[in-house]
Amino acid sequence: MSKAAGVAEVTDADFAAEVIGAELPVLVEFTADWCPPCRQMGPVLTALAAEEGARLKVVQLDVDTNPETTNAYKVLSMPTFMVFRDGEPVRSMVGARPRRRLMEELSEVLPDLLH
Repeated sequence: MSKAAGVAEVTDADFAAEVIGAELPVLVEFTADWCPPCRQMGPVLTALAAEEGARLKVVQLDVDTNPETTNAYKVLSMPTFMVFRDGEPVRSMVGARPRRRLMEELSEVLPDLLH
């Protein structure tokens, strides 16, 4: 998987601990190596993780090697972004998007965390 710098990788094995059990809200990118729009989002996620890392955890999950989690959340298209807060998915977004739009969408569900 083409991992974004500073963005943790999660797997089926550690998804519950790293995402569901996280104290911070978590942005999960469901991604794949063969997905050009996913690679396009790499710099956006890297910047987001660097700037908001104290208030938002940003992770990636490779859909090809982690089918259990991918199926559990009914992910069909890549990239799919899901925001988890208190262990529950609170927002799902499909497709690459400019940084500004991603920030606007995140601020709708995490207004107290993002500036």
